[in-house]
Amino acid sequence: MLKPIRLAKFLGHAGVCSRRQASRLIDAGEVTVNGNLANHIDHVTAQDVVIVQGQAITTLPEKVLYAYHKPVGIDCKLNIDDPTSLIHYLPETPRVYPIGRLDKDSRGLLLLTNDGALCQQMLHPEHHQKKEYWVEVDRPIDTSFCQKMANGVPINGQITLPCDVELLTPTRFKITLQQGLNRQIRKMSHYCGYRVIDLLRVKIAGFTLQPSDLTEGAYQRISHSELGIVQK
Repeated sequence: MLKPIRLAKFLGHAGVCSRRQASRLIDAGEVTVNGNLANHIDHVTAQDVVIVQGQAITTLPEKVLYAYHKPVGIDCKLNIDDPTSLIHYLPETPRVYPIGRLDKDSRGLLLLTNDGALCQQMLHPEHHQKKEYWVEVDRPIDTSFCQKMANGVPINGQITLPCDVELLTPTRFKITLQQGLNRQIRKMSHYCGYRVIDLLRVKIAGFTLQPSDLTEGAYQRISHSELGIVQK
């Protein structure tokens, strides 16, 4: 990399953190460039001395992508002081971070990467990557519940986008979303009068979690082609 790029983008490509997290580190005075406190307009190359929280970022590592089978109780916020934080369960090297989140009470597929461009591409609203979940609720449901959820319900001051909902058992349904509002499925279910007691994400884009191959708490390296994403 010879052409200078914005510091936050550089840190994302280096696998240090996401661009949003990089901005927070810069604001907190945790980043220096060539011995000076960094600011958001800094542009750097691999030849610049970039230090983040005391650690020099000397090279750009190979870009990697992992599928992680997240257990219940792991918080996706990367907080070193929180023993339940995902940061304590990541591969040691290269440093990766999650693409999006899966709330602490939920389990299943989470993608990990150090590829800032892929992260941006996956999270950008215009791409609408599909995510499939299997959800257990506290009492029996029927097809009218599924239709109501599929049509969209009001949460967070807006109507959720239409989605696919299928009844699996008397208390379990499958839902495929193309948006990612905070705790969306739990809030949708609550609006309809139900409480979620188990939420398992089984698919993101073209990659499906196979629990028999990837046990809870484990991760495996996957390719962009397995995810079904064309790199920009």
